[in-house]
Amino acid sequence: MRIAAQYSHLNGLEYMLVHHKGLWDEIQGVIASVDAEACKTKVSKEKTMRGRLLYSPVDMNDEFTESFRNKGWTERRNTFWVTDDEKLMRGVYNQPAEVQKKAIRDAGREPIMSYNQTDFVKDRIAVEVQFGKYAFVAHDLFVKHLSFYVSDIIDVGIEILPMKILEREMSSGVPYYERDLVNVLRQGRGVPAVPLVLVGILP
Repeated sequence: MRIAAQYSHLNGLEYMLVHHKGLWDEIQGVIASVDAEACKTKVSKEKTMRGRLLYSPVDMNDEFTESFRNKGWTERRNTFWVTDDEKLMRGVYNQPAEVQKKAIRDAGREPIMSYNQTDFVKDRIAVEVQFGKYAFVAHDLFVKHLSFYVSDIIDVGIEILPMKILEREMSSGVPYYERDLVNVLRQGRGVPAVPLVLVGILP
């Protein structure tokens, strides 16, 4: 596969080129290593595309996962504790998980464990490859990447998405680069408050 478009939010790409050029080259290498045509294995059962051979999101995800894992990228989970008291949460959100839990208990509330998980993290860079439902991208950008950045786990989040041309050859409901680019742009320059690189790919 290849990169067809990219967008740098809050200088995410510039940061990669200056501080992590080797990792950026590695990410491009992973994308180039995925054989999209080998992933064209899904026979559609949808009414509008019945019988048509489509690109399989599962197969493409598997290809990306194998390639990233082979290069030392690992899954990372950020655990935290929550409760229903807004004032309490504002006071402890940026604290370590054990401090959050104790503060919630000490306030007489029930601490509820939660977490955000990112598939590929290496040297403070996080990568999400999103071929799932389109709503998952907003969660990646505005929750996962932001949470990891605020928690000082990453410096940049990278989101890899199919271009619209590729999305047309996949199941309905898959996200595509052009729509999520607009979703970021319409928020204004500073939102979400995390450096990002949106990457649009094609076979």
